[in-house]
Amino acid sequence: MQDNTNKSEEQWRIELDPETYHVLREKGTERAFTGKFYKNKEAGTYVCRGCGTPLFTSDTKYDSGSGWPSFYDAIDKGVIETKTDYSHGMIRTEIMCAKCGGHLGHLFDDGPNPTGQRYCVNSLSLDFKKKEE
Repeated sequence: MQDNTNKSEEQWRIELDPETYHVLREKGTERAFTGKFYKNKEAGTYVCRGCGTPLFTSDTKYDSGSGWPSFYDAIDKGVIETKTDYSHGMIRTEIMCAKCGGHLGHLFDDGPNPTGQRYCVNSLSLDFKKKEE
């Protein structure tokens, strides 16, 4: 599904602030417990900050205690791509937006039921669309 929304890295640099560019395009990580969505409890949808693709809903968000927004499932498996990440002396599963290739965070097998998974996501990778009442 990845099309990188047909943007060059220079275009990404212009459109994103330096911190967001570092996370989304250079696979950086924001400091734990600092992201703007870590404690967000509002109802709505979390979308990719790079391209606007809906990724997660507030219904699957939970407090994992990890310091980053955590979700036990994606809106649809097709919106997330995974890749083995060997960086920092660890073996992890990186998660990326399937449409633009933006780095979101990592996937772990220590989440709650019903999936047992934890999508550990950088707030800088996300925007939030509040549910209209």
